[in-house]
This record gives sequence, C-alpha cells and structure tokens, in this order.
Amino acid sequence: MKTVNIYTDGACSGNQNDENLGGWGAVLEYGEHEKALFGGERDTTNNRMEMRALIEALTALNREGLRIRVFSDSAYLMNCFREKWYEKWLRNNWITSSKTPVENRDLWEKLLPFLEKHTIEFYRVKGHVNLHAKGTNLDAIYKKFVEWNGPEFDYDDFLYVTEMNNRADALANKGIQTLL
Repeated sequence: MKTVNIYTDGACSGNQNDENLGGWGAVLEYGEHEKALFGGERDTTNNRMEMRALIEALTALNREGLRIRVFSDSAYLMNCFREKWYEKWLRNNWITSSKTPVENRDLWEKLLPFLEKHTIEFYRVKGHVNLHAKGTNLDAIYKKFVEWNGPEFDYDDFLYVTEMNNRADALANKGIQTLL
C-alpha cells in the first residue's frame, strides 16, 4: 500500500474576536514528491483552520486506498479521530455528551468520508517548536512525542516531523497574509 504523509496546521489571528483572519497549511509527501497547500478565511476559528488544512490535503489526493499518516499539533483534531469521538456523535445525531450540538459539524461531515476511502493514522505533534533555539528541551519534547505516538519514531523521525509541522505552520500564516 502506498503511503502519503500529511503535515497540517491552522492559525487564527484574533481567534476569539468576531472579526478575525484564519489560515491553514498542509504539506503532502508521497515518496520523493511533495505538495504544499495553503489558504485563508475571514471570521473563523483556529479549530476550523486545523480542520480545513486536513480537508484540503485529503481532497488534493487523486486516488483512493492509500495509507495516510497525518501529523498535526491540533489536540482537537487528533483526539477526535484517535479516540473516535465521531462515532458517539453519529450515534447521538451530532449531539455531544454534554447535550449540545457538535461544533464544526459541517467540517466533520466533510472529513469523515475520507476514513472509508483510505487507511488513515493520526499522530500528534507539539506545535511551534524552535529546533534551533537555545534552551529548547528537545529531549523532553521527543519523550512526549513518543508518549503520544508510540516508539516507532526515532529521534531523527521526531526532528523531521517537527520541522515539517513548522513548515505547515508557516503555510498557515501565509494563508493569513493572503487576506491582508
């Protein structure tokens, strides 16, 4: 099975304000091929931008039946898929355990069909890690990365994934810049 790695990030300037700017970015890797995507939206939230990054990346794929590894710093996005929150939402007609409507339902409904088209694995990454700054405790961040994702990733994998997440973050900020 062919493997595609997808690194995503979302950003929102003024996240809690009525008027704000959001951006999303994604980097797709397939063997030696790479594709970078980004975009922006007005009056949105950080969570919506995180989700849009993944939607746009998955939509850009031109075949089904792929093994996809998604790397994101969004606990909201990763926890939904890793802990299968969506299964309860579907059973409860899009109502949460606290009896409120599921936020961002429109985007979740766009994402869920991809689970049937591909084999998707979700990996959490710590966001905004400056790999070259003095005082950055990379060993502790690596330990957390392995705790979240398992021991299949060595230290060099961690560094690479972190760098790619930083690239997705830069693309998300570029998406915001397109709105200025």
